[in-house]
Amino acid sequence: MTSGSRTSSGTEPDHGYARAVKRVVIVGNSDGIGLALTRRLLDDGWTVTGISRRDSGIAHERYSHRTADVTDPDYPPGDLGAVDVCVYCAGVGELFDVDDLSSQTQALQVNLIGAARTVEAVVPGMIAAGGGHFVGLSSLADVTISGEAFGYAASKAGLSTYLLGLRMALRPHGVAVTTVRFGFVDTKMAKGAIRPLIIPVDEAVDVVMRCIRRRPAVVSYPRLMSVASRVLRLATRVALR
Repeated sequence: MTSGSRTSSGTEPDHGYARAVKRVVIVGNSDGIGLALTRRLLDDGWTVTGISRRDSGIAHERYSHRTADVTDPDYPPGDLGAVDVCVYCAGVGELFDVDDLSSQTQALQVNLIGAARTVEAVVPGMIAAGGGHFVGLSSLADVTISGEAFGYAASKAGLSTYLLGLRMALRPHGVAVTTVRFGFVDTKMAKGAIRPLIIPVDEAVDVVMRCIRRRPAVVSYPRLMSVASRVLRLATRVALR
């Protein structure tokens, strides 16, 4: 796949910072993109701390794991130390069940509030160090209005807005923030009978690795799905009238 098949906006030049970075925290790495990203970074020589509700199953001299739920009152678990890069991969999303509205609330707590609490934990150290990078995995659903998974769509809309504003706020402090907006990725999160333009996990990891190197403001992938999601939003707004 050529790099031209990916889209991004606000890309900053690669000044070599990412190549020197070796300390990364990945939140939500027991499966899916987070687990695959952990393995990729370890293969590339990074020191990785993983945080998730379940053990990742990774045994490596440069890997440490902390079992924690991002919705727990005592999250995050202890001092994370110096963090050069933090990638927030934690996410949940359930289809609407009239007998279980709590699942929609849970999406807001994990996908949005959990990310904000992670920022509270890692960003002050980045500011003190004069540099760092926070990467949040959002979704192309951030522009949709969904009656099937409204908690998920709302949480991702909030996350994208939060991260874009955070980037503006932290720019004077030398800290970069990247919002990665994926369509369907072949993980347990990809629910529904129709999953157009679904991409494999390794391809999603390629996108994240590129973001770590280049530190763009936003990456929306795949491009065709990004366009389709905006068209769907317009159609939904018309239907709501």
